[in-house]
Amino acid sequence: MISRRNFLTTLAKLVPIVGGFGTIILDPCWQKFLFGGDSGLAFGDTYWDELVKSAPKARYWKPLTTKGGSSSLVQCLLCANGCAIAGGQRGRCRTRINVNGELKSLVYGRPVSVHIDPIEKKPFYHYLPGAAAFSLATAGCPLRCKFCQNWEISQASPEDYQVSFTPPARIVNAAYINKAPVIAFTYNEPTVFTEYLTDIARNAKKQGIHSVMISCGFMNEAPLTEMCGTLDAIKIDLKGYSEDFYRNVCGVELKPVLRSIKQIAKSRPHLEIVNLVVPTLNDSDKMMNGLIDWVLGELGPDVPVHFTRFHPDYQLPNLPPTPVATLERAYDKARSKGMHYPYVGNVPNHPGNHTYCPNCKKIVIERQGFFITAMNIKDNCCKFCKQKIAGVWA
Repeated sequence: MISRRNFLTTLAKLVPIVGGFGTIILDPCWQKFLFGGDSGLAFGDTYWDELVKSAPKARYWKPLTTKGGSSSLVQCLLCANGCAIAGGQRGRCRTRINVNGELKSLVYGRPVSVHIDPIEKKPFYHYLPGAAAFSLATAGCPLRCKFCQNWEISQASPEDYQVSFTPPARIVNAAYINKAPVIAFTYNEPTVFTEYLTDIARNAKKQGIHSVMISCGFMNEAPLTEMCGTLDAIKIDLKGYSEDFYRNVCGVELKPVLRSIKQIAKSRPHLEIVNLVVPTLNDSDKMMNGLIDWVLGELGPDVPVHFTRFHPDYQLPNLPPTPVATLERAYDKARSKGMHYPYVGNVPNHPGNHTYCPNCKKIVIERQGFFITAMNIKDNCCKFCKQKIAGVWA
């Protein structure tokens, strides 16, 4: 478990370079500090030329043929958008390009954001509490969420941030040097860099480092199977329990997300869910009840669900922050219906941040902000009544 002192000491090394504690956008100086070695950008005529030239072949796609029998079209099979991509063009996520009838990844080895976070910030509340998570992202996302908190990178194109190639082994080494037991794929949608993610996770496993993903869940079954085979924990943003909400606010369909959540629940990784509650858009009793009932019916009572506060951002600056009372209403509904581990998120020091034993109702994990202040779990059980507490604790 990382202490507040050790965590702030680590971040203090970064502040003179990046100027604060937020998400870090990489530049050559930061890359040299983090990864070591020469961070000079040895590009060709343009950064775009270098990106395309070095882009490796993607894993999930197929060629498409026209009625005439020949075509340079390809279909991306990575996410549920299923983009058909013409030669020289890119899919909706902007990270995959058709080069002479072959789909390539423009984001492999190109992290644009790196930070060290407490794992509670992801949020994971039932997976290695107090661990430091070496967090990274590339550009790109298959969704168009109007409330996106990380839109500067999720809605960016790979060429918008000039960063030199960083192989998987260098990411793992940086996590090891910074004493982070977890690597987190986060900030944008990690599905768009699946190949990079799985290569890093396999390398990390050899070093005894865990890997987790924070995702929208909009991937297809085959790539998710590969990710479940390499990742240790996955957090899915279930943005609302409504097809209309997904179409109008996120630009995609809900059904693929529900399918992904059920697939993860049946697989090896630990699963947690976040529902960002946005005033007037997904905060109705009908939508809350639908989401809670679906989770309980399909996944059971032990999957942690975080009802998280929205803050005005991106295309929804006109909406107010979520009233705390709205989050408490969702929390109370979840508990009354039998959910063991609901949470109130993005409201520091709220009683709904703590983990309670579903049997004796005592606090088994007490939190102050992102930090653990009391841990009453021993051998996976409540110290007070010996009830098993669902999660990965060591």
